[in-house]
Amino acid sequence: MKGTLKEVAVVVTIIAGAVIFSGLVESGSVRDSIIRLCGVGLFALSLNLLVGYTGLLSFGHAMFFGLGAYTFAILLRTTGFGIPLAAACSIALSGAVAAVVGAICVRLTHVYFAFLTLAIQMLFYSLLIACSGLTGGEQGLIGGIPRPKFLGVDLMQPGEYFVFNIAIFVAAAWALWRIVRSPFGAALRMIRDNPQRAVFLGVDVYRTKLAAFVLASAFAAIAGMLTALYVSGAYPNFAFWTMSGEGLFMIMLGGVNGFAGPVVGAGLLLLLDTVVNAYTAHRGLFLGLAILVTSLGLRKGVVDFVRDASDGRFASERTGGRSKERASGAQSGLHEAAIQQSNTEGV
Repeated sequence: MKGTLKEVAVVVTIIAGAVIFSGLVESGSVRDSIIRLCGVGLFALSLNLLVGYTGLLSFGHAMFFGLGAYTFAILLRTTGFGIPLAAACSIALSGAVAAVVGAICVRLTHVYFAFLTLAIQMLFYSLLIACSGLTGGEQGLIGGIPRPKFLGVDLMQPGEYFVFNIAIFVAAAWALWRIVRSPFGAALRMIRDNPQRAVFLGVDVYRTKLAAFVLASAFAAIAGMLTALYVSGAYPNFAFWTMSGEGLFMIMLGGVNGFAGPVVGAGLLLLLDTVVNAYTAHRGLFLGLAILVTSLGLRKGVVDFVRDASDGRFASERTGGRSKERASGAQSGLHEAAIQQSNTEGV
């Protein structure tokens, strides 16, 4: 009980800090950057529930990011729903679709799971383009999204909108943190490390993976809604394979073993984008160099690297071989493709 009260106190403190920060900071660019980080950071956290904690390398996670954004935007524009009702409907639809998709995909493992999720995502992307009367086709839902007042909150006010994004992000991140620290999270890690042992100990691997898939998709939908509000629209690239690739890159850059790793990776990616776009148009070149530095130099995400160095394990890992890398099988899958991940999980 005391632990729960402490967690709630931390959440309230962060939100209160955001309120104070919004009143002190006048720079719109700083606020915009933090709002962007709330959306993409939550997307990376939701993907890491599959990649880092369950050992499922998904190339199709952006499908639910796009589904949440499009459903939320369409409901606000056409039905007159308030933001809470539109959000609830978007999460429910994303969860229902994820249950159907996951029921098919989680029966497979390793590279087969990865490419089946990619195929289904590209099918969804094609539907977004084809149903132009509803989705706007290649142009997406342009023209803005209404932000009606709810519960006394006016999202047209920059300060209230900023605090709203912080509050949703913190609440969702806290919920994910509780999930991964629960017995359910322990079951996910057991499945990641040794699915045969999990079966022997009585864990229903299929149902546990499916539950993780649905939960991760629901949180991805929330991230999509935050992003749709930020850009005041929904666009096909939200559900394109490159969005899933960026999510994987955020996880790889930040690290899979620390809960905050994906958020740090998302922040670093946004910072890299800002700097690169300010001086050159060769974004892909510099992202590739960043991947090389992370993969060959650090051999792990930034958060994992810093944590291991501070714990005094860095030197032993550099000289002691690969024996301590079993817990980072999902990270190996990101760096060296899903085949090495399958070898790790089979140990």
